[in-house]
Amino acid sequence: MFKRQKPLASERKRGLFSQRATRFILRDDMRNFHFLSKLVLSAGPLKQTPAVKHSKTTHFEIEILDAQTRKQICILDKVTQSSTIHDVKQKFHKACPKWYPSRVGLQLECDGPFLKDYITIQSIAASSIVTLYATDLGQQVSWTTVFLAEYTGPLLIYLLFYLRIPCIYDGKESARRLRHPVVHLACFCHCIHYIRYLLETLFVHKVSAGHTPLKNLITSCAFYWGFTSWIAYYINHPLYTPPSFGNRQITVSAINFLICEAGNHFINVMLSHPNHTGNNACFPSPNYNPFTWMFFLVSCPNYTYEIGSWISFTVMTQTLPGRVAMYESSS
Repeated sequence: MFKRQKPLASERKRGLFSQRATRFILRDDMRNFHFLSKLVLSAGPLKQTPAVKHSKTTHFEIEILDAQTRKQICILDKVTQSSTIHDVKQKFHKACPKWYPSRVGLQLECDGPFLKDYITIQSIAASSIVTLYATDLGQQVSWTTVFLAEYTGPLLIYLLFYLRIPCIYDGKESARRLRHPVVHLACFCHCIHYIRYLLETLFVHKVSAGHTPLKNLITSCAFYWGFTSWIAYYINHPLYTPPSFGNRQITVSAINFLICEAGNHFINVMLSHPNHTGNNACFPSPNYNPFTWMFFLVSCPNYTYEIGSWISFTVMTQTLPGRVAMYESSS
């Protein structure tokens, strides 16, 4: 009997072992399945690939005609709606190299105004074909060059008269008569005035990147240089007569001149850095600087200070050309 029971016991042991092994395998499978399900759930729902939307860009055809002869010069294809007149000028120059962007003026009509460089094609287009008239504006110079030439000339010209070179005044008369102190003071004030102009042009004012015809440079320089020669000739002349009220008139006027020059400078600095609120620029308002309190009285104090400078210079030197300068600065 014991011999028969041994194989039964061994079979039971094998059955129990197989059952335990099956349980362990099932447990591992359940753990793997549970881990896999958590991983899938943590990944979130599958995102669909967004459909690519092809934006429709409108293109224009720009026909450029000569404003004088009204003959076709060229046609510019595939000009986008966001392109500006400046971009059109650049493409026009590539198509016709002899037409430089700085000296080309584009118009919608032959007798119409010239279009600004920042205007977009979309804002002026009535159809897909836009006709523009091109005009050669002639030789152009930058505005920075114009201002530097205007202010450098008076500074140097006045010094030539102050030195009393023989080609301007009689050498014997100049050597015999001594200069009055107001002559030296007038030279100092005049130099301060135009040195301030030069420094503000270079470091303060935001000069436009555009250009202007060369004839405007010649006209402006002729006015500034000629007017300075007129002032300097009388003030530095050997027969110059000093002011009637003497040192009191000279001192008060010189102090007032320096105050006006300082006020003009501070106002120009404020105007070059306006306050911004969002997308809108606010006009400058008075602050702790006493020179800015002039905003309570006028909207553009820089012109008020400019007139005050020339009034002070006129009273200090007691000359007629100074009065004309005062009227020119106020106009």
